[in-house]
Amino acid sequence: MVFRKLPGVSASGMGLRLSQKFVFLLFLSGLVTLCFGALFFLPDSVRLKRIFLSKTETQPATVGSGSENDAHEHLKRPREQQEHPRGMTSAKGETSTKLKSQSRKPQISHHEATERERLVGGRAQEELTLSRSNTESTSEKETSSDHVANTDTFSYKAFQRCLLKQPLGREHGKPSDPRTNERREKVKEMMKFAWDNYKRYAWGKNELRPLTKNGHIGNMFGGLRGASVIDSLDTLYIMGLMEEYNDAKEWVQNSLDLNSNGEASLFEVNIRYVGGLLSAYYLTGEEVFKSKAMELGEKLLPAFNTPTGIPRGVINLGSSGTSWSWGWASAGSSILAEFGTLHLEFVHLTELSNNPIYREKVINIRKLLNKIEKPHGLYPNFLSPVSGNWVQHHVSIGGLGDSFYEYLIKSYLMSDKTDDDAKAMYYSALEAIEANLVQKSPGGLTYMAEWRGGILDHKMGHLACFSGGMIGIGADDGAPEKRQHYLDLAAEITHTCHESYTRSATKLGPEAFRFDSGAEATATRLSDRYYILRPEVIESYMYMWRLTHDPKYREWGWEAVEALEEHCRVESGFSGIRDVYTVTVSHDNMQQSFFLSETLKYLYLLFSDDDLLPLEDWVFNTEAHPLPVVRKSCLQDEETQDKTASK
Repeated sequence: MVFRKLPGVSASGMGLRLSQKFVFLLFLSGLVTLCFGALFFLPDSVRLKRIFLSKTETQPATVGSGSENDAHEHLKRPREQQEHPRGMTSAKGETSTKLKSQSRKPQISHHEATERERLVGGRAQEELTLSRSNTESTSEKETSSDHVANTDTFSYKAFQRCLLKQPLGREHGKPSDPRTNERREKVKEMMKFAWDNYKRYAWGKNELRPLTKNGHIGNMFGGLRGASVIDSLDTLYIMGLMEEYNDAKEWVQNSLDLNSNGEASLFEVNIRYVGGLLSAYYLTGEEVFKSKAMELGEKLLPAFNTPTGIPRGVINLGSSGTSWSWGWASAGSSILAEFGTLHLEFVHLTELSNNPIYREKVINIRKLLNKIEKPHGLYPNFLSPVSGNWVQHHVSIGGLGDSFYEYLIKSYLMSDKTDDDAKAMYYSALEAIEANLVQKSPGGLTYMAEWRGGILDHKMGHLACFSGGMIGIGADDGAPEKRQHYLDLAAEITHTCHESYTRSATKLGPEAFRFDSGAEATATRLSDRYYILRPEVIESYMYMWRLTHDPKYREWGWEAVEALEEHCRVESGFSGIRDVYTVTVSHDNMQQSFFLSETLKYLYLLFSDDDLLPLEDWVFNTEAHPLPVVRKSCLQDEETQDKTASK
């Protein structure tokens, strides 16, 4: 006991003289001060510190624990039990991402998450860097806030003069062929039907549940509302549905509240909200869209406060700005298709704000990817935001990887073909993909397999069907001797994806299809049979039509329209189905916002003339929001002339 260590003090503590009491109290107060002071020097994840200090003083690095097996089991779950990828929401009411980026485990607190992370090996370095990240977050917010005062430096009129063609064409893209125009009008009617029912039953919510005639919010957008409104703005505008567009614009002006304090997917908020607002601004010149995009873009910056600058997948949109990784992602890793699908939007945030921070963030990602070794030239799907090393060697052109490759070639095209780094990375990656992933089935179908540490999984997801269009739009800028080869490869992959539709009873494609055990372009697992109004196959039809004008692509698109009308249209909207191989369909009760943004927009463009959003001037982000080509020299010249004329 302490008393035994003080001279002349009995074990009972009785008989203490005044001087001895003073010494004892001084010693005790010093001990208490030392213990409490030590809390501030403990790593952030230590449990005692989490008890005594507030949540906002720490920055958790990961939610939950998990492995790649967790992620893949999540992807394979039946439609009614899982949160689907590519930014869709399940019938059970849980929102998920385009990339299968949501944990299938229950949400846990930041306290539990950080303690669990501490117990997982290899996390010590991250614990030592978290307090530094918080300091960087504060300083970064101060720096990034400077852009608000500079938003008037962008000249919308100068931008318009730098376009090669009118965005909406001579007659809003109306085709001269009556039959094609009739089909285009049908797609427009589908959009109006979907929108009207969303407005009637789910106005201001994120998505419509057409069977139960109510709205769905979900948890993917951090408390943000109106995902279907933002995703529909540009579609309504280019279709000439002006009354509906004005309703959407009014909602953005009066009801879009960005002051949420929830936990959002960085990826989903960027491609849907930031991308949708940017697109609406560039098409219309309405300042409200620009100001909202800038405000939201700034809220995403703290996600980059990691030792490597690779952002984490989940961010709190409130004042804390904390970020962490998906619970199922291996060892707290970030996902290739998430941190690799920011470049287009962030470049435009810099263009509009005159603040270089957004461009710098995405350029830093590219620098790190160029520096690290890539197995066989391939980019695995999981990367540690702490060490900057690959976590697992799983490569996919579908979910978890897809839009990273898409944004490489589109970054080059959007830069007016001046971004040589993006060009080099894209064609190098495409060469590695051809060498390791592209396969030919016994029946002659070309497909993209998945790569797991050198072992091929002969599966192709619906998400990977975007690659036909991607390879097509990049064909003309490849090596001269390979240009026709790339165009042929794009056509072969698009044909394979069309086969996945024609081989089903509903003429709609499954979530994934295989090429093994005698199967070709068909789903062999019950958990892969669903269709959730996905756009990727139709996306490739649109691009291949623009590139070749082969009438089969319009015919294939019309087949999809007929199938959607027969099997997905219900009394109050459109719904996904649980099994494409039976005509007695079971609906999932969800009208995804990307159906309005992507599927119907690509169909409308497929049946329109090429001068409606011409590819010379516009690049579509991965949510089909058109963003303009940045012609820096032209913009600078035009802005200089404007300043001279105003003097």
